[in-house]
Amino acid sequence: MTRPRNWLTTALRLVAGIAIAVPAALLLGASPAAAHPMPHSVVQLDVHKDSVTARLELPVGDLATAGGIDLTTIESAALPTKAKAVRTYLAQHIRPTTLKGEAWQVSIGALSLSSTEQTSTGPYRELIAQAVLTPPAGADVRHFKLDYDVIVHQVVTHVALVTVRQDWAAGQVGDDVSATQVGTVRLDVRSMTVPALTVDLGDGSAWRGFLAMVELGGDHILTGTDHLLFLLILLLPAPLMAAGGRWSGLVGARAALGRIGRITIAFTIGHSVALAATALGRLEIPVWPVEAFIAASILVGAVHAIRPLFAGREAVVAGVFGLGHGMAFSFVLAEMQLSTGQLVFSLLGFNLGIELVQLLLVCLVLPSLLVIARMRVQPALRVGGALLTGTAALGWLVDRLGMPNPVARAADSAGSHTTLMLAVLATAAIAAVGWTLATRRRALSEPGEGVRLRLRRLRAES
Repeated sequence: MTRPRNWLTTALRLVAGIAIAVPAALLLGASPAAAHPMPHSVVQLDVHKDSVTARLELPVGDLATAGGIDLTTIESAALPTKAKAVRTYLAQHIRPTTLKGEAWQVSIGALSLSSTEQTSTGPYRELIAQAVLTPPAGADVRHFKLDYDVIVHQVVTHVALVTVRQDWAAGQVGDDVSATQVGTVRLDVRSMTVPALTVDLGDGSAWRGFLAMVELGGDHILTGTDHLLFLLILLLPAPLMAAGGRWSGLVGARAALGRIGRITIAFTIGHSVALAATALGRLEIPVWPVEAFIAASILVGAVHAIRPLFAGREAVVAGVFGLGHGMAFSFVLAEMQLSTGQLVFSLLGFNLGIELVQLLLVCLVLPSLLVIARMRVQPALRVGGALLTGTAALGWLVDRLGMPNPVARAADSAGSHTTLMLAVLATAAIAAVGWTLATRRRALSEPGEGVRLRLRRLRAES
């Protein structure tokens, strides 16, 4: 009687051992690729006054598994053949609503393919899709529910990260601003459903948007190497007198200050008028002609610093060329898709930021310009600076006409060293002021030198 029971017990133990050993062997012996983390999706939101724009970054492998749309091997040129199926699938799985449950309108826009890489996933292909989410009239775009289950409804391990990239009313503007994470979309394993994500962006205000645009305008002129070089190269010969087709002699401190002031004000008026007209008129201007015009303006300014081309008319030239620079400034605002009210506030704030930083830079460079003009090395410094600026301008011009080159890349990279640039300008300004005060004190302490100094100054200003 005991033998069958022992046989049955042994058999049950053997089956249990196999049930434990086989999965363990599979797990322990699996290759690293089998446990390789899969890429996640990214949903980037741009919040506007009456709508929300979403940029979807979707791994094509998981998209094929979830939606049956295989984009893993097709070329970008063949994407239009799959576009209808992709848009239909995405529209079915993106369902934003108000907090009360009222449905938003969803429109799927441009589609593109690209290659990318996420941490620990290795390189992979992804689909980039643009979507416009529009709430019912009067609904709040800052508080809503995002019922989203693209890929997640079939690939249970998939995760979608939802972030806010641009939010003017919250003061989140500019390409360099870090995205703010709103939440994640994933499967709830307890209910086996994908819960809707509640999006709460807080209360926005026009004041926060205005201050953000002031900061953006200041940063744009500070990192915009081409804009700075144009203004500075026009100011470089401002303390000098033109005679016989060359720069020679000084015009006097008061006259130099007046000339620098007129150049700066004219440039300000020129770019402010063009910025306002282009932005408020929502004019769509091609980028490359404007950028090429700016490079050409810097090149003309560099030649003028070596040999006077328009002596006495620098303010007029600054105003005319400033129109092109203002058009370039407007490209920043055009990308934000602002409402008319937001655009007016943004225009004022952006321009104010530009002018404040521009005024700071002129004040920093002014003492050095006046001191260098009286030094024997002035011609060498002026010509050397003009040649360096002209080389950068020529590189930009060639690059913006369609021929990339290392000179343009090096000139562009200079804008990333703003802290060092400000430190150098501030140090030079302090040294120039100290040198000027020491020179005057020494001159006045010597008998007769004070009178001779005043006479030289009067002759220079006359």
